[in-house]
Amino acid sequence: MRKIDIFLNRYIKGDRYLWAFITLLSIFSFLPVYSASTNLVTTYGGTNTVFRYLFKHALFLLVGFCILFLTQFIDYKYFYRMSILTIPIILVLLFFTIIQEKELDGVNASRWLHIPILNISFQTSNIAGLVLFIYCARYLASKNKERMNFIHSFFPLIFPIFFILGLIFPANGSTAVIVFISVLIILLIGGYPFTGVIGILLMGIVAAGIYIYSVIKWGEKKPMNRVYTWKNRIENFLDKDSEESYQIKQSKMAIVLGNKFGRGPGKSVFKAFLPQSSSDFIYSIVIEEYGSFGGILLLFIYILILLRIMVIATKVPNYFCTLLVLSVGLPIINQALINMGIAVGLFPVTGQTLPLISAGGTSMWVTFFSFGIILSVSRIIYDNPIDQRKKINNE
Repeated sequence: MRKIDIFLNRYIKGDRYLWAFITLLSIFSFLPVYSASTNLVTTYGGTNTVFRYLFKHALFLLVGFCILFLTQFIDYKYFYRMSILTIPIILVLLFFTIIQEKELDGVNASRWLHIPILNISFQTSNIAGLVLFIYCARYLASKNKERMNFIHSFFPLIFPIFFILGLIFPANGSTAVIVFISVLIILLIGGYPFTGVIGILLMGIVAAGIYIYSVIKWGEKKPMNRVYTWKNRIENFLDKDSEESYQIKQSKMAIVLGNKFGRGPGKSVFKAFLPQSSSDFIYSIVIEEYGSFGGILLLFIYILILLRIMVIATKVPNYFCTLLVLSVGLPIINQALINMGIAVGLFPVTGQTLPLISAGGTSMWVTFFSFGIILSVSRIIYDNPIDQRKKINNE
């Protein structure tokens, strides 16, 4: 036991409760991912398809934990300094992503940036969202003792927000909207004037409306354009008399079949019929196999993670650290709640994954990196707290 304590004290930094929740969800993810991925046998064939998919998920998790482990040792000051440098980099990546105009099964797939030499692809919008959150935290912290207003903050704050979101929106509207909402929440928490937040919100609505109207009025009506996909999803969601989309129907039926305590691990029926059952709709599979009890328990763990984020944010003595923790932590919980809400029919289908549970690559790694930032900041509290706080207060 003593050797384990020495190992944990040396290599596991920051909030231990947060470490425990991250590890618990990651280990649990193998069960629904393994179960839900069995429908790939029908799609792609081969008896080893499921095991290859599960191995891929394990590899992604391993890389994610490496990211988490390394990030916890990074001093928070580097995130402050790098937030400006990463903005032009992410703008370049988003630009190259959108000009690729990739198409998958007739639908716009310009969300991923493909690197030919390495033959890998990653979703730049997820990285862009995290960069934008950190940048907003830095700006708000730097203006903490000043009076902020809409005019003076237009070019250093508002312009980068709309520039980045403008590059994400055409190919990934749901992610752009979720990032935009998260940014507005960060601005409110960071003390940005309420009238200014309303102004930014109205600007976003007008800009999105102009783009959508222009595409519908003068654009080509084809699946490659995501506007018509958004339009159909929203119309089906708002019209209570219309037939629900196939995914939502299957998702709700899986939830109903799960009842209170579920059918048991691996015994889902709808995993073979529900598209994206291992990613976007994995919460439905969790409820079908583990019941409402399992679904509520999973929700409760995310609430506990939110509470740990709030505890860390309120205990750190540095204002930037507080904003940084909230800026990278709250969007994770937002994404989880939205994913669960979609599964039960509260929101239109958006294609958002369930953090730490769904199979995936870029989104999972960004989540681990975000938690790594939070753990890095929490070291101020848990690693020699008196000396650390004196150091912070003197900066």
